[in-house]
Amino acid sequence: MKSFDAIVIGGGQAGPFLAARMVERGMKVALIERKFLGGTCVNAGCMPTKTLVASARAAYVARNSAVYGVNIPGEIAIDMKVVRARAETVTMNARNGLIGWFAGMDGMTVIYGHARFEDPKTVSVNGETLTAPRIFLNVGARPVIPDLPGINDIDYLTSTSIIHLDTLPRHLAVIGGSYIGLEFAQMYRRFGAEVSVIEHGPKLASREDEDISDAIADVLRSEGIDIHTGVSDIAFARSSDGITVATDSARIDASHVLIATGRKPNTDDLGLDAAGVITDKHGYITVDDTLATNVEGIWALGDCNGHGAFTHTSYNDFEIAAANLLDGADRKVSSRILAYALYIDPPLGRVGMTEKQARASGRKIMISTRPMSRVGRANERGETKGFMKVIADAETKKILGAAILGIEGDEVIHGIIDAMNAGTTYPALQWSVPIHPTVSELIPTLLGDLKPV
Repeated sequence: MKSFDAIVIGGGQAGPFLAARMVERGMKVALIERKFLGGTCVNAGCMPTKTLVASARAAYVARNSAVYGVNIPGEIAIDMKVVRARAETVTMNARNGLIGWFAGMDGMTVIYGHARFEDPKTVSVNGETLTAPRIFLNVGARPVIPDLPGINDIDYLTSTSIIHLDTLPRHLAVIGGSYIGLEFAQMYRRFGAEVSVIEHGPKLASREDEDISDAIADVLRSEGIDIHTGVSDIAFARSSDGITVATDSARIDASHVLIATGRKPNTDDLGLDAAGVITDKHGYITVDDTLATNVEGIWALGDCNGHGAFTHTSYNDFEIAAANLLDGADRKVSSRILAYALYIDPPLGRVGMTEKQARASGRKIMISTRPMSRVGRANERGETKGFMKVIADAETKKILGAAILGIEGDEVIHGIIDAMNAGTTYPALQWSVPIHPTVSELIPTLLGDLKPV
């Protein structure tokens, strides 16, 4: 049996950085990764997909360049092999950077293999047994494949496998109208495929307020994406030239099907029962406000704990655990103000409560909205789709939440994120003097238009 000061299972966006911090403190750490260092973000999520989004935007701008007085003769052609290779290069550079970083650390042992608990302090991997007083789980999540008629008779894609395509689908049917599915839908439409989005719920991006969801749908429809919502029945069958997707309202002749109906935690084969670690009904590991499980000496970080399915929340889990365990701090998950983005174009930047949540909270609230068509930078760039929205507490004057669907919305939202984390009241922000011409300069104006509801 090999002994360590700590064992980290999973090489995503929390565990490796925590392992590095512990090594800096002179600890002996084992980092066990089943497949690739970097987790979903580096290998099948943020980095490759946003690289693909950038290629798709380049194609879109090229096709619409005449609007700006730039004439490109001939048809805009997409070389999917180059597109794929570019995304793969970005992934490999990041993954190899982690490999090289860890290789230079005395006290760090990286093991590739499938780890399972033998007891609360012991795990087995590759026929070896390892023990440590502290064990951290950062095992991530994977795509959910729903049990739909005919699904096992077709070759479907997931968000993991689609990034390896080096040919252009004739017609891509996207099953699921949430964040992952919508990004791929617009991306492949811009590459030149016909695209249909099929969503069981009544609207796209169901977490958002109805006005945001409607605006997202308008953006996608304006680019020729076929959207079906409120679909109750879906079935698949092979056809002579692809896949038939039959719903209760339509029949789609697709060449490829992307299943984007959510993700589930990679916790079902870790031997958690042997350690006594509790999970909820969806398989997420139950943790307290410091990310500790019900078993002393075991913590769960990142997607597998159900407290955020984003790279930045996973990294913040590392920050919380490191601060509490190594720096004597008392940081809590409940102090985190959730923010995220949807990377369609224009992007959606979101922070805090939706309007629906704010109304349900019983607070006296104020709301302000402003169309992007009234933003100077948006008009100058010829990108006026979307709108800004902010919600505030009428009594405390604190900002409760905001949504910016529009040009650079994923960056602009950080002004509000910072203000919310600092506890700044909205009247204080109204007196800032932002740079012109930017999208951010409209934040004081947006706040000045807050009205009680």
